[in-house]
Amino acid sequence: MLKNNKSKKPREPTVEEFLKFRPRRLDFSWKEKADGLVEIKVPKFNSNFGKSFCKFIKKDNHFSANLDKLGSFIWKEIDGTKTVQEVLELVKKDFPGQEEDIDQRLFLFLRQMQSLNYIEL
Repeated sequence: MLKNNKSKKPREPTVEEFLKFRPRRLDFSWKEKADGLVEIKVPKFNSNFGKSFCKFIKKDNHFSANLDKLGSFIWKEIDGTKTVQEVLELVKKDFPGQEEDIDQRLFLFLRQMQSLNYIEL
């Protein structure tokens, strides 16, 4: 989000501004499974207390976030070097026939990943 001089509430970026962002995956363990889909290993707790609690009850401190085909493709492309525009062009190339609202699907996916703190825009 961008700062607006008139108020303290950040304003949403325009489409043109959003297309220039370079999304980057944050430091999560992830793997590409045999079917090409991505599985992200996400910690349940970051605090020492939470980690200790999981250890005490002998439960893993991580859960798996499994992405669909489009999400997996996007995840693999957002390494901080490509702009959203470049990723959009790759998505359109690799997912022909799904071009209706594909840009909105990409934008919503990136926003959701950002809100979950999985990526940085």
